[in-house]
Amino acid sequence: MQAFSVCPLKFGLLVGTRLEFELDCSCFVVSRKIRKRHRFVQHPCFGSISHTSRVMFLCEPKRSLLRSSVGVGWATEQREEEDSTQAVVTGGDKTNSRVNVRELAYSLRAAKTADDVDVVLKEKGELLPLQVYCAMIRGFGKDKRLKPAMAVVEWLKRKKSESGGLIGPNLFIYNSLLGAVKESSGFGETKKILSDMEEEGIVPNIVTYNTLMAVYMEEGEFHKALTVLDLVKEKGFEPSPVTYSTALLVYRRMEDGMGALEFFVELRERYSKREIGNDADHDWEFEFVKLENFIGRICYQVMRRWLVRDENLTTKVLKLLNAMDNAGLKPGREEHERLIWACTREEHHVVGKELYKRIRERFPLEISLSVCNHLIWLMGKAKKWWAALEIYEDLLDEGPEPNNLSYELVVSHFSILLSAASKRGIWRWGVKLLNKMEDKGLKPQSRHWNAVLVACSKASETAAAIQIFKAMVENGEKPTVISYGALLSALEKGKLYDEAFRVWNHMIKVGIEPNLHAYTIMASVLTGQNKFNLLDILLKEMTSKGVEPSVVTYNAVISACARNGLSGVAYEWFHRMRGENVEPNEITYEMLIETLANDAKPRLAYELHLKAQNEGLKLSSKPYDAVLRSAESYGATIDLNLLGPRPDKEKRA
Repeated sequence: MQAFSVCPLKFGLLVGTRLEFELDCSCFVVSRKIRKRHRFVQHPCFGSISHTSRVMFLCEPKRSLLRSSVGVGWATEQREEEDSTQAVVTGGDKTNSRVNVRELAYSLRAAKTADDVDVVLKEKGELLPLQVYCAMIRGFGKDKRLKPAMAVVEWLKRKKSESGGLIGPNLFIYNSLLGAVKESSGFGETKKILSDMEEEGIVPNIVTYNTLMAVYMEEGEFHKALTVLDLVKEKGFEPSPVTYSTALLVYRRMEDGMGALEFFVELRERYSKREIGNDADHDWEFEFVKLENFIGRICYQVMRRWLVRDENLTTKVLKLLNAMDNAGLKPGREEHERLIWACTREEHHVVGKELYKRIRERFPLEISLSVCNHLIWLMGKAKKWWAALEIYEDLLDEGPEPNNLSYELVVSHFSILLSAASKRGIWRWGVKLLNKMEDKGLKPQSRHWNAVLVACSKASETAAAIQIFKAMVENGEKPTVISYGALLSALEKGKLYDEAFRVWNHMIKVGIEPNLHAYTIMASVLTGQNKFNLLDILLKEMTSKGVEPSVVTYNAVISACARNGLSGVAYEWFHRMRGENVEPNEITYEMLIETLANDAKPRLAYELHLKAQNEGLKLSSKPYDAVLRSAESYGATIDLNLLGPRPDKEKRA
């Protein structure tokens, strides 16, 4: 009778590196003299072929498996089956005939029935050791070929009947088959396999339940997977480290970080009371270190999943972080920083700030500059600009030294703040921001000075605008047309017309071309001085340079006329703008109606109001009240029905 050996499986179309038959070993006949030099454990489950010689599987597990970190592989790998690879089976003579198991598995890849398997294996003439079948079944599972794995087991069942029980599927075969179901996602066969085991009188062991738990997990039946733990206790088995790690992995798949943490804390408490971990089969002290690392990894992964989901789960992330603190689990700096990178939405700024605080407290000299820059960006996105500035200040005070990106991010935040100050006319706040930038070594650029100048202009703070303009020049920034326009506007509002002329002439002298805004301001200045001849020249100059007067330009002229009590001149400019094909807007009509009404011209104001209504413009209540008040004061007759009801709101729609 021949003795067969298993060749190491490194590469191959079907099995290849996936299989490696979890053996990487050779099976050969050894003499009694060799046997005495090694300690081999005889395992009776593989069946006997004869009683004349010994066939031994000399297997050494890979170092990478023994030293791998806790993770999916560790959680699902059945260590108990590794022990089964060091086995002795009886049978064969003392010849050393080798079998290429890779080729054998490849030849069975298309098998669907026991007959297909029989056609291939009958050529061998002898039964192979059961370890070979276990390895092939596991390999078929990893290559997503469940049918040949099932066919091999059916063939073994047939051989059991034919050989009178000499060889047949045993516990290790069925455990391998369950593993193949998990790997190939053939979950529909689980019930049948369990039923076959019961019919064959094969009692499951802890490996079976561990594999069954992994099968349910892969199937998505998470609660069913967790009930296997109760079944293990019910059957009188002591859960192994693999059992607990698989249960933790189930919580990970459920994205239930709190559930996983509570499970681990309860497990640790039971271990400290010596309620578990009393068997000598495992180094429980070492296994608990790996379990603790595993639960930390699971919590990190779950929090990251929460952060990348569409809904806002920041509260759950913060709760899990606090729960980890209470459980004495402290993730490393890398985990904290990876979570920060997952914070990309506005609502994540709370989590980002908390994680940043933890890193600064626990790893003060190790925080990454790229992470700090990401947080500065995140705080700006969430409109938490002062929080972003605090992070930048920490970089200056505690390190690491900020780079150009840090600088640009903070400057961009200042730009947003200054822009807000500009739009709202909060000039004092704008000045404080400029001072803050200089205090932190950030040089304000033209756009920052311009923002404060515009804020001063909107607030009619002429003196402040002049000071800011001077400071801008003193700091080496060249004023732009926006700078000059804001200063001209502030001077015009302060009725400092002569100063406005000097600024205008200086702007032209230094070669800055006026834009529409600057021309509009100067039109208002000339109107305020009643220099309408110069105003005509200015408008012609605008047209010659391709800057067409807009409705804003004419509104500025009409507004200046209204302030000077020149209602007649304002009305003339109203007709002039219509002649230039510039359509008046609500502001035009409101200013002109109020000017005419206040200048004892209620009838003309009334007609303009009706005209605006006919053009579909919605005016505020101010011109409406002005028409009624003027008509009553000067005894003018108006039709209130045509005028319509008083607008409800003060502002236009």
